[in-house]
Amino acid sequence: MSHASDPEVRRGLKQAAGHIESVLAMLVDGRSCLDLTQQLQAVESTIRTVKRALIHDHMEHCIADAVGEGGMTSEQALREFKQLTKYL
Repeated sequence: MSHASDPEVRRGLKQAAGHIESVLAMLVDGRSCLDLTQQLQAVESTIRTVKRALIHDHMEHCIADAVGEGGMTSEQALREFKQLTKYL
């Protein structure tokens, strides 16, 4: 299944992978804990942004479309929405 946010998600995941590679290289090079922590913060921030984009896309399109087309009841949509909110 394709989502409208796929390009953004792919780009963000590649960026996070790059940050992780940098952290690994920094460890090998013996960089400071402060430098490592800053890079790990960048990883967390990127992953958080990507996750939020994917969840919002799912809520706006998958859930809303399924309810509109009769493939999901409002109760099912609410239940799925509640499950998603724990990841925001």
